[in-house]
Amino acid sequence: MKAHAKTRAKVRGSKSDDKTAVLTAWHRVDCRTREALRRSFLSDFIEHYETCIRTFVMESHGDDHLVLHVQDPFHRLLLHGICEVNFCYVLTRVKKKKTTSAAIPNITLTRFLRLSKEGGW
Repeated sequence: MKAHAKTRAKVRGSKSDDKTAVLTAWHRVDCRTREALRRSFLSDFIEHYETCIRTFVMESHGDDHLVLHVQDPFHRLLLHGICEVNFCYVLTRVKKKKTTSAAIPNITLTRFLRLSKEGGW
């Protein structure tokens, strides 16, 4: 196999791995929450919180906590979904699971939702 063909195969494999990772994360989310995320017109809200959570998960150490102030039950529902996709769980605080060894998907929830709505998924 030529070097160019190997590179294309790696890229295809990487995209396939990303797709599998984000779909696996998506299916961990409760069906009610998935529906709320799909139908939400609050993409800026979702993107903002997703950025905060992904940064926290990648950069936190030990017993670090991320405290987010949520306005209402619907926003809290969306936040729970965002956290489930990004390998966290939520009580009152976002806390990284110590037992999780999986990496955060390269495809963000926001991008996944856009691709799903556009039929590109």
